[in-house]
Amino acid sequence: MSIAVLFFPGTNCEQDTKYAVERLGYKAEVVWHKESMLPSSTEAVIVPGGFSYGDYLRSGAIARFSPIMQEVARFAQKGGKVLGICNGFQILLEAGLLPGAMKRNENLHFISKFVNLKVVSNDNSFLSLTKNGELLNMPVAHADGNYNIDPESLKKMYDKGQVLLKYADENKNELNLNGSVDCIAGICNETKNVFGLMPHPERACENALGSEDGNKLIKGFLASI
Repeated sequence: MSIAVLFFPGTNCEQDTKYAVERLGYKAEVVWHKESMLPSSTEAVIVPGGFSYGDYLRSGAIARFSPIMQEVARFAQKGGKVLGICNGFQILLEAGLLPGAMKRNENLHFISKFVNLKVVSNDNSFLSLTKNGELLNMPVAHADGNYNIDPESLKKMYDKGQVLLKYADENKNELNLNGSVDCIAGICNETKNVFGLMPHPERACENALGSEDGNKLIKGFLASI
């Protein structure tokens, strides 16, 4: 059993992600984007953060056409678990594996700092080790994290438990970090096997990094495979 960690030109979190996964006792394999097939032992896929193709054209817009993404789409359609982190989230949006789209941060600045996240819905494997309303602390590092979706689709997402995480202050009040509609930081698809979030759980996997809260998310994502 192995976790496939994708690697595009410009990706810079593949080794961090591999480390976080292997620290939990799983095997992880970095997969180059030009591969047309996932390793036969793949049980889950993680699309890590960075700046795929230098964020040219639009974050994730070029990477979504890489050969490996066709295989990831097939894997997800068969029920395989896929997680996109930061640029990985943007790639999954561009590939149509998650609803909505990303824009530039509202203040037009790159945001890099630890933030609080409030769990909105734990009725999914990704957040199964958390409680609704719980605060998690982990870093963000993005310039295009302003999540947008039309009101009708957003309502459907709430109805189906697809809104998972929101930016919040220490008192659990919603916080407008980057302009994202309803302060959304993480979502999933309707069948709850594809997940995406802008914060970096792999950068919050041990106390030396400032937080271990990311382990709850990674453990939950991998627990049922």
